[in-house]
Amino acid sequence: MSTSWKLSAFAPKPDVQAALLAHDELEDWDFDLVISGREVDEDRPLEWVLEAWYPKKPGAAQKKAIAALFGGKAPTIEVEKLPDEDWLTLSQQGTPPISAGPFYVHTPDYEPRDGAINFAIPASQAFGTGQHETTAGCLEMLGAIKAPGAQFRRIADIGTGTGLLGFAGLALWPNAECTASDIDPVCAGVVADNAVMNGAQLGPQRGAMTMVIADGMDDPLLQARGPYDLLIANILAGPLVELAPDFANSVQPGGSIVLAGLLAGEQEQAVRRAYRRARCRPVARLQRGDWAILWFRRRR
Repeated sequence: MSTSWKLSAFAPKPDVQAALLAHDELEDWDFDLVISGREVDEDRPLEWVLEAWYPKKPGAAQKKAIAALFGGKAPTIEVEKLPDEDWLTLSQQGTPPISAGPFYVHTPDYEPRDGAINFAIPASQAFGTGQHETTAGCLEMLGAIKAPGAQFRRIADIGTGTGLLGFAGLALWPNAECTASDIDPVCAGVVADNAVMNGAQLGPQRGAMTMVIADGMDDPLLQARGPYDLLIANILAGPLVELAPDFANSVQPGGSIVLAGLLAGEQEQAVRRAYRRARCRPVARLQRGDWAILWFRRRR
């Protein structure tokens, strides 16, 4: 138990979501400053707040870091001292479990759900806790792919964050090899902790995940363990477009690619064009909030 502080920035839903994605791209973030975003009230779904918890009184540097996530549209940042409580638990309050396809993702203070594939992921970790609509949408899409009986033996999870999507792939295809990657070195420890918490196996064998730190597909092990028959990439629209040829070449003919991190509309159209040029055909699409999740197959 210790004294902690909370910073709150109230803004429209798209601005808070963009700020959370901007946070995910940073490599020099102060990881004592834990952030999350939520709607202010269920009756006002477009009014959101970005909340940040800090274990000591925040100064100008912490306020500046929060403001920078909003670019040129930084809202007023409110600061309050919290009672002497467990600040990590406080950071997880207001983070309800989510259901996505066959999955139930919750913070460790919630009980698992009977009949679901459960994952406990602390809300204070790297991007990919399941709360963001892109991650939840990927989980739903993976469930839809599995439903008719699809089988995969080599899975890649690019931009894994917490490891959740890779763990989900192994839960659906337990005999597969999974290779997860992220550009952020912090994610290696996060993935290892979450593997222990959820009883997932790490290592090169079937039914286990191997984690590498890599930019896109630029890693010898990531390349050697391919070609993949399922590649998942929940990153951002720009990198998805740029990496389209690399992703397509890393998937065997007939293999599947699941993409997320793109807004429905112009970003989605740009991604679709890039993967058509890379000889991938669209199979299915779903939308969660403003975000599109796309499933492609590489043409044979």
